[in-house]
Amino acid sequence: MEKFLIACRACGAQQPYTKPGATCPECGAGWLDALYDFGRFQPQNGHIHTTWVHSLKKYGASLWRYRDLLPIHDDRNIITMGEGWTPLLPAQNLGLMLGHNHIYIKDERQGPTGSFKDRQAAIAISVMKEAGITEAVVSSTGNVAIAYAAYCARAGIKVWVFVPSSVPVEKMREVALYGAEVIKVAGTYDLTKQVAAEFAASKNIFLDRGIKGIAAKEGMKTIAFEIAEQLGMIQAGADPMLPNGDQHPWQTPDWYLQSVSGGLGPVGVMKGFAELQQLGLVQKAPKLALFQPSGCAPMVNSFHKGLTKAEDVADPMTDIITLATGQPGEVYEVLYDLIQRHGGTFAAVTDSEAFRALRVVAEMDGISVEPATAVAFAGLFKLIHSGVIAPNEVVVVNCSGHTFPVEKQIIGEHFTRDMTVTDEDITGRQRSEGLLTALEELDSRVHRIAIIEDNPDSARLIRRILQAQGDFLIDEAHDGKTGLQLIQQHAPNLIILDLMMPGLDGFDIVEAVKRDRRLSHIPIIVITAKELSAIESKRLSGKIEALLQKGTFMDSDLLSDIRQALP
Repeated sequence: MEKFLIACRACGAQQPYTKPGATCPECGAGWLDALYDFGRFQPQNGHIHTTWVHSLKKYGASLWRYRDLLPIHDDRNIITMGEGWTPLLPAQNLGLMLGHNHIYIKDERQGPTGSFKDRQAAIAISVMKEAGITEAVVSSTGNVAIAYAAYCARAGIKVWVFVPSSVPVEKMREVALYGAEVIKVAGTYDLTKQVAAEFAASKNIFLDRGIKGIAAKEGMKTIAFEIAEQLGMIQAGADPMLPNGDQHPWQTPDWYLQSVSGGLGPVGVMKGFAELQQLGLVQKAPKLALFQPSGCAPMVNSFHKGLTKAEDVADPMTDIITLATGQPGEVYEVLYDLIQRHGGTFAAVTDSEAFRALRVVAEMDGISVEPATAVAFAGLFKLIHSGVIAPNEVVVVNCSGHTFPVEKQIIGEHFTRDMTVTDEDITGRQRSEGLLTALEELDSRVHRIAIIEDNPDSARLIRRILQAQGDFLIDEAHDGKTGLQLIQQHAPNLIILDLMMPGLDGFDIVEAVKRDRRLSHIPIIVITAKELSAIESKRLSGKIEALLQKGTFMDSDLLSDIRQALP
């Protein structure tokens, strides 16, 4: 049997694969999938691990370790720059803030051009090379354009890239840097796709068909393969960056989260999990949570209306250009069916919620993401707070790309501080004094805050929220006795206090502070995991400024309470 066949989604017809095709030869429909002969991979010794899994060891740590289930016949046609096997990172501080210990970030920023579209490009351009294609047309809102331009340069394929005029000029410039022909279309992305198709047809140039062709979905399914392999390693206590193939069971998360425009990512990922089920490596597929900006949310709107076919959005109104696709077409039907089968939901977030999430993710866990990824994180916050995602469920968020360019909406224009140092400061007798004065001017912090918290993780989260704000002096103590001594010594402007500590607890500290005339004016914010009884609430009544429950407050909630409490 052939390594794989081509199957039509509309009529189910299966054909041997010869070269990339536009439509089904039986019915003329345009959605085609690759089907593999899993009979080649027989279980060994009655174990769940298969011949395929054993073979992974020899292929190294890239998406090409899964080449036996990818649509390339001859390895000599593989075009690669080391894409795939990206980190699966625990969201440590975000998890603490959200009260959720099982959030993982699939860090696709690590690809050669900085986004998950490198997977798509690697497979698509390799397929083109194997088919003898020397010139191609592709439409994009940015990341696909950059990835295809880079990989086509490596493969020696001329590529015509059609982009809407709203794409940032920096991205267009990078596409041109790789030698691609960049065509800017004054219109929406949906119009851009139409113009690109008409151009390819008129010039008889190969048109990359994105999600409807086989290569793009095959690239994205490798995300599922990696997630399942890496989660299994994490659960076993192994290093998820050192692939071991068959040494650990593979594991499916409970949820897979991603923002969607054309919908390629989740369609490919779910195909990957379905194939792992067929191989007997996992028992289920994850639930899907898919997000769009509220100004262009045709899938979200249609889903919540109970529609099986999407209603288009004629005039997208969002600054997140990469997600401004108003005509999802057939892909919505596929995603709708996947959610009906496996569970999940669609949700919309505003641009402002996305830009705020972008900043929170960067400040909390040091991960700078593109606005499209920020939509997914804003959606994560929403689903956790609404209880749709339970605290015990394992969640993987696709961090689809790096921030490029930095959006003005995120940090504004004034994000640096000026430092003036004169020549005399550098060369003269007053060097030391002058530099010290200049350095002191850089530090504008005027409010002193004491954190009294015995849980190191919780203390780190609170400290990080304050540090990201940049204008607080922070003292810290990890037990009640030391904390009270710290308060008595420094008389801070504000106390952030945990209640449950060994020895002297938070209730005792509140009462001791309020009894001391010198300290009684200091506002206190309590952050606790404890559900207070009526008696405990009475002990705190009138003595604290705010009470926040651990795992339920965002950074903005804490900062708002701090600003209200400070004089």
